[in-house]
Amino acid sequence: MSPRRVRWKLVALLVVAACAVRVQPAGAVLAPAFDVAAPSRTGGATVARIVAPSFARAQLAVPRRGRRVGTATAWSGQPQTLLVLDGATRDGAGWVKVLLADRPNGSAGWVPRDNVTLGSTRYWVEVAVRSRTVTVFRGGRRVLRTRAVVGAPRTPTPLGLAAIYERNRQPDPRGFLGPWALSLTSLSNVLESFGGGPGRVAIHGRAGESFADPLGSARSHGCVRIDNGPIAWMAKTLPIGTPVHVTGS
Repeated sequence: MSPRRVRWKLVALLVVAACAVRVQPAGAVLAPAFDVAAPSRTGGATVARIVAPSFARAQLAVPRRGRRVGTATAWSGQPQTLLVLDGATRDGAGWVKVLLADRPNGSAGWVPRDNVTLGSTRYWVEVAVRSRTVTVFRGGRRVLRTRAVVGAPRTPTPLGLAAIYERNRQPDPRGFLGPWALSLTSLSNVLESFGGGPGRVAIHGRAGESFADPLGSARSHGCVRIDNGPIAWMAKTLPIGTPVHVTGS
């Protein structure tokens, strides 16, 4: 075969290869950029520490709708770590969808992958309002179960998926909240403010006046109270961002 015919054959092959390339439309959402599984009892969850102030898009394709997310939590200024719900790529950039600690409960937003540091937790917390129990799972295996005080009928503990938002040691372990309060991303659906804060729900201990409400009762303003031994273990063991699923069962 002559050199000229070889050159023409190579050109033809290149043209065919170029035609076989699938062109991705501009602005299209591509396949997930990371292997981010949805939070689950058996698989645990991915968490994202916000390392740069971000604008969390309510929808990935709508840049101007959303809200600001800072690097610190609103109450005690701890490093803000949020539960990751999903991950994707858009226009070559990575994004993660996080559960926000704002009203309405369950609000989520997409933040740039470059603005977070990803981690993981194997833990999952279930709060059962009707049976008034708190159960902690690790890799799907139950590691703790304890009775609880839950929200009263007029100030119910909000249902749905939340996450541990802050870990706050209490200055007086013999006070109403006991030694620890694990604030959640969820807020009361009834109280707009409580105790100087925005009505944020927490899992916390029991001491002082709170002993008047026995475990297994529904008498709180929406928080979940458990004995001090279990809350101390949870505060020591569970990472910020650990999923907390509150059910009506």
